[in-house]
Amino acid sequence: MPINAGKIESILQNFVSGTNDIQGATLVSPDGLSLATVLPSNMDDEKVSAMSAAMLSLGERIGSELSRGSIDRIFVEGDKGYGVLTNCGDDAVLLVLASQSAKQGLLMLEIKRLTEELKLVLM
Repeated sequence: MPINAGKIESILQNFVSGTNDIQGATLVSPDGLSLATVLPSNMDDEKVSAMSAAMLSLGERIGSELSRGSIDRIFVEGDKGYGVLTNCGDDAVLLVLASQSAKQGLLMLEIKRLTEELKLVLM
């Protein structure tokens, strides 16, 4: 079944515009292809997609080598904000970019809600 990219992009757009401190979101295939994206204009979608796939691959290897099991989430914290890469089913990963002022607990809750919504569209 083909992916409804328009529907996914609409969901991402609503998430980014309707959630405080969220700066962007993109849904990426495990091999680094962008499925849908709502990113700041200064970001290159292809680079972000490729880096997301690389982070996923490295995270899975780290999880395996450290006997942590399958990876659910990779969290990157910088002085300008957060990048959270989350498993979104077998065929996609979600990258969410948030500002430094985002509350981590609320951010994780919002990401969980978003992934559940996206998984329904990806079925």
